[in-house]
Amino acid sequence: MIFDIVAAVFIVAGLVFFALGVLGVLRFPDFFSRMHAAGKCDALAAILIILGFMVYVLKDFSGPSLLVALKIFFIAIFIFVASPTATHALVKTALLLGAKPWSRQEWLERRRQK
Repeated sequence: MIFDIVAAVFIVAGLVFFALGVLGVLRFPDFFSRMHAAGKCDALAAILIILGFMVYVLKDFSGPSLLVALKIFFIAIFIFVASPTATHALVKTALLLGAKPWSRQEWLERRRQK
């Protein structure tokens, strides 16, 4: 019973971070800040949900469940490494292709011209 509650807390916390990441992608002004929101929230949310799955699998401490939990742990490690690396690669490519970061001063000037 306690494992189910802990697993549910991890999974719900992960879903909340996914929702915050979506909100950041929708609300932030430029590509770079959107990638920041997506990269941070996506990695944390995925790891929290995977930890919730791992806790749920560990309800019974049998051999097969420990092996499944270990596999799930390695998936979490992979996401922990791959997600920030992919975000960094996308942002660096955008910079090399000439995307400009958002500037409040430029935004105010464009708004005055309208």
